[in-house]
Amino acid sequence: VVHLVESVGVSVQAGGSLRLSCQMSVLTFDVSDMGWYRTLPTNECELVSTIHADDMAWSRDSVKGRFAASRDRRSKVIFLEMNNLKADDTAVYYCAVRLRDWLTQSPQCGKGDETLYWGQGTQVTVSS
Repeated sequence: VVHLVESVGVSVQAGGSLRLSCQMSVLTFDVSDMGWYRTLPTNECELVSTIHADDMAWSRDSVKGRFAASRDRRSKVIFLEMNNLKADDTAVYYCAVRLRDWLTQSPQCGKGDETLYWGQGTQVTVSS
């Protein structure tokens, strides 16, 4: 129903910027919420930023003002714009799509179900 392919991750210096992209192949009109999670080196999974079907955007407090999720409706690409990167932002980043509901905090990044789809994950390393 939904297939997600992310761009390749990179290593960047602290203070730098990076934009991740995620190409959606969607065979349904039920996409409700789109966004990005990350798995930290501690294995904790965090919901980072989201963009809803009505274009309402959200970011967690630790990245607010630095990160933002967006999308290109025509090309069906989800983006995560990351600015002023910090060493604490080092993680594996996953794009995700939820059908008919909102994305919420997940105990394990990458574990999907019949309404939650994930990209393959991409490593972002920020060096100080």
